[in-house]
Amino acid sequence: MRNDMISGLFGALTCENRMNIIANNLANAHTTGFKQEKLAFEDVFVSYAHDEIRQPVLSVREKELFPKAMNLAKVRLAGVKTDFSQGSFKNSENPLDVAISGPGFFKVQTDAGLLYTRNGNFHLTADGTLVTAEGFEVQGDGGAIVLPPNTRVDINEAGQIFADGEQAAQLLVVEVQDPDQALEKYGRNLFRPREDGGVVEQVAQQSTVNQGFLETANINIVEEMVNMIETHRAFEAYSKVMTNSNETCLKSISKVGKSTT
Repeated sequence: MRNDMISGLFGALTCENRMNIIANNLANAHTTGFKQEKLAFEDVFVSYAHDEIRQPVLSVREKELFPKAMNLAKVRLAGVKTDFSQGSFKNSENPLDVAISGPGFFKVQTDAGLLYTRNGNFHLTADGTLVTAEGFEVQGDGGAIVLPPNTRVDINEAGQIFADGEQAAQLLVVEVQDPDQALEKYGRNLFRPREDGGVVEQVAQQSTVNQGFLETANINIVEEMVNMIETHRAFEAYSKVMTNSNETCLKSISKVGKSTT
């Protein structure tokens, strides 16, 4: 298969993948604590023996290379990276809503075990257990957090929870070393450890808790819409490359066939 056809094909497939990621980012633009995803690329260079010869070699050629050494670059998709940058805060005026300022995560108990989240939209169950909007138990330094009913709840920057002025629990906020390499998205706005590596975590040192606020998604809607238009146009260009390559092949076959008859 011709190189231009292969390049056009991979370019079109990359655009399709990128469009799916952009659509998912836009769909979660108003999801609390959501972290956008971005595509990562890598260059695969195809080199030839004479490209590595920088000086004239009499046994190979008498003159220095002209033009200089050239490589054929074939861009390939390396993977999807999660952008863990901080989102902005919005005031919810709900005493059970909390937002993390810094790189920390809340830990919650799920059917898949303890997972991580940045979504601090919490509420109390009938028995006073602090849970997420999906019903997962929010973890404290001693496990699930249970608060006395009908009390005023105050949460300070260190994550200490007070019920009517008396400390009742401590939010467990942890920081993960290199979260981009250690964590992956699990769904439902949760993160889990990657299978190919362990998670190194510690109790939050650089993070603070902000009561009555929620962290918004770290997505710039205008930027994502521009990316969508750019990706759509790039897809059309790659499709044109494949069409032109196919037409060129057909013309070549036709002319060669006529010349041999």
